[in-house]
Amino acid sequence: MHMKRILFMLTASMICFAGYSQVDHAITFSDLSEAKHYAEEHHIPILMVFAGSDWCKPCIQFKKSILLSDSFLAYSKENLAILYLDFPLKKANKLSPDQTAKNEKLAEQYNPSGAFPEILMVDAKENILGRLTFKQQTPEEFIAMCQALTE
Repeated sequence: MHMKRILFMLTASMICFAGYSQVDHAITFSDLSEAKHYAEEHHIPILMVFAGSDWCKPCIQFKKSILLSDSFLAYSKENLAILYLDFPLKKANKLSPDQTAKNEKLAEQYNPSGAFPEILMVDAKENILGRLTFKQQTPEEFIAMCQALTE
């Protein structure tokens, strides 16, 4: 009986968070339509991040020093839907064929130069609000850049 209850709770939790993941209070998506729906519902923009999580050193540094920083997590929780579009190279990190195709389609549209990391902010209607660059700035400096695009 105890095991059935645990399985029920796990299943219910997975269903509640099926559309997005909440990691350290950041709302992160891998699907544009889900990110758009969340952004529209909460009246916030989408921070679209094209990254190579297992090969791109600046991408890894951006995630570590900005996306996972306490100050950015606190800011993004209320102000951004993060669409993290990964392009891993290692076989162990390979995405599903469907997710790979979705990421590649968005890269063709929003990152045709193939820059990594490529970071841009869009609204829920996919209008580009601006492109951001990661130049080893502090989380607070990056937050200020995000705020400047939404004022």
